[in-house]
Amino acid sequence: MLQVAFIRENKETVLSGLAKRNFKNAEEIVNQTILADEQRRATQAELDAVLAESNKLSKDIGILFKNGEREKAEILKLKTAQLKDTSKELSDKLQEKTTELQNLLYLIPNIPNEIVPAGNSEEDNETVFEEGEIPTLSEGALPHWELAKKYDIIDFELGNKITGAGFPVYKGKGARLQRALINYFLDKNSKAGYQEVQVPHLVNEASGFGTGQLPDKEGQMYHDAQDNLYLIPTAEVPVTNIFRDVILKESDFPICKTAYTPCFRREAGSYGAHVRGLNRLHQFDKVEIVRIEHPKNSYEALDAMLAHVKDILNELKLPYRILRLCGGDIGFTSALTYDFEVFSTAQNRWLEISSVSNFETFQANRLKLRFKNADGKTELAHTLNGSSLALPRVLAGLLENYQTPEGIKIPEVLVPYCGFDIIN
Repeated sequence: MLQVAFIRENKETVLSGLAKRNFKNAEEIVNQTILADEQRRATQAELDAVLAESNKLSKDIGILFKNGEREKAEILKLKTAQLKDTSKELSDKLQEKTTELQNLLYLIPNIPNEIVPAGNSEEDNETVFEEGEIPTLSEGALPHWELAKKYDIIDFELGNKITGAGFPVYKGKGARLQRALINYFLDKNSKAGYQEVQVPHLVNEASGFGTGQLPDKEGQMYHDAQDNLYLIPTAEVPVTNIFRDVILKESDFPICKTAYTPCFRREAGSYGAHVRGLNRLHQFDKVEIVRIEHPKNSYEALDAMLAHVKDILNELKLPYRILRLCGGDIGFTSALTYDFEVFSTAQNRWLEISSVSNFETFQANRLKLRFKNADGKTELAHTLNGSSLALPRVLAGLLENYQTPEGIKIPEVLVPYCGFDIIN
């Protein structure tokens, strides 16, 4: 959430950033926000004046009673009763204006970093890095969903029977490879200085609002209405909310966390060949990295996160590329996002496997995540997160790119985790 003071003092900058995002009705919403803030501040000033007058009269009444001037004191008591009614009306109005302002602020996305390219969709994203050779597969190479069936390692039909489409069952070496990837990712992250945490897979509404999934992505989240809890779409939500309503010291930075969780996304309207197999699921496993940083260091931290994910993909020896997302494709809460994509050779297409983002103060403002600077003043921290990595499409890339006539080879770095070197 943008700070209202920033919007008020930098209106043209905000409108320019929203234009890069192709955000509809930007000027109307920004003007409504500024007006609501003016009305809220005016109501607050009026209430403060009434409360100050009421406090003064209370002191005067005490003095009058002490001096035996009871008649004058009773007159002032009538006036304080009137002021009490006025202050109640103003308090209710202030709450109404505060809620109105908050609801408007929730509608406004983050302002993109200046290096975010303009654009309307994923077609306008910039490729900034590419690594690895795309393998030449033997004749008769199969997409991963057919490989999964051939070697009986993932059963999509069984998952459909148990739950529905998008909930696969991993079997045998498929399940062991899945677990091996999770352990490998966590070990890599831990060695890089990220502290592992295990977090709840359900979060409350405050957590959803804190990281920006609510109200923006409410339709994509599974919701338990009885307890008003949400299944997490990513570990980013519970891990970052560890620091909701926290005031840090400068010496606490950097804070680096990693977590493995299953993730749940409704992905409404996801149909067609491009979502076959592991390409898009309603439940999937992901290992996440989250950083809480001093504002002056957050972009250096972002670069370190990119280098870390690169290192993992280089060890897996998968062909991949990095995209800088354009204004029309960047997430609601992000100031700058880089997507990693692995090349799926059998499908002849790129598959997104990681997003690494800097949210600057956007999430921290919602979370009330602050720190005391060297001057003792309170500032908002910067939050960052990245997939390290999302398993389904990594697994799809491994199955397809490592297939041979003899079976599916296992990347050397994973063999100690799997306990086997081929699926056949």
